[in-house]
Amino acid sequence: MNFEDNPKSIKFHVKKFLSKNQERFKNKKVIDFPAGNGVTSRIIKEFGADPYPFDLFPEYFNIDGLTCNRANINEGIPLDDEFADMLICQEGIEHFSDQLLAFKNFNRVLKKGGNLLITTPNYSNLKAKLSYLSGESEKFGSMMAPNELDSVWMSKQDITSEVYYGHIFLVGIQKLRVLGRLSGFKIKEVHFTRMKSTSFFLLFIFYPFIYFSNWRAYKKRLRKNKDYDLNTKKEVYKEIFKLNTSFKILTDHSLMVEFEKTMEISEVGKKLKSQHKEFGRT
Repeated sequence: MNFEDNPKSIKFHVKKFLSKNQERFKNKKVIDFPAGNGVTSRIIKEFGADPYPFDLFPEYFNIDGLTCNRANINEGIPLDDEFADMLICQEGIEHFSDQLLAFKNFNRVLKKGGNLLITTPNYSNLKAKLSYLSGESEKFGSMMAPNELDSVWMSKQDITSEVYYGHIFLVGIQKLRVLGRLSGFKIKEVHFTRMKSTSFFLLFIFYPFIYFSNWRAYKKRLRKNKDYDLNTKKEVYKEIFKLNTSFKILTDHSLMVEFEKTMEISEVGKKLKSQHKEFGRT
């Protein structure tokens, strides 16, 4: 069975998303980065959009009629500003050492109102949380914590000096959210992929604690943060609370998060307030 037809593969769920939104992205420019073997780029083309595939190792791209160009996320995607309508980063963000820089690069090449689809192993489901508690690993009992023996996936110095790291930089929903906010994106929707059975059973044990501890933190921050008006605090803190207590996120196998670009990078800093005293003041 092809990965795109296997419900256990994230490619299946990305294909399902693209199929559902065919009319929305028809004749639109869609960046596929990292493109891997090119399956998603082919699907993008089949559904009537214009794919622009990039990868650190385009040698593995294998789709007739399409060309994948080399791109290093730390150096940026070699396209003009506000070029694309959508960017798909499928199973890539967990490999990027500078994830905020990656988001900023995504912002630059997307049009305002454009969409960013991020998929990544779900570091926010309950099994992943338990794995981190037991050994800071991705899978307890079967994997060690990220290390220099197991976590270097590709080092081809004759092609590029950049190293393709494994799942060293796994990221959960809250970090994805704040990376998005700090780079001009907001979460539009979290798409469910498939149930993680272990996380589902852990839900019955841990959910009351998760809910009430997050509710307590939410109410406490509404009272204590005096730098923002109540409506602003409610908007931000309520979103965080809902994400932390979402059954869907706590039990989903993968994170599949759709962002919308709401502002340019240059606008983001103007809306932020310092939490520490200004320089030279006591």
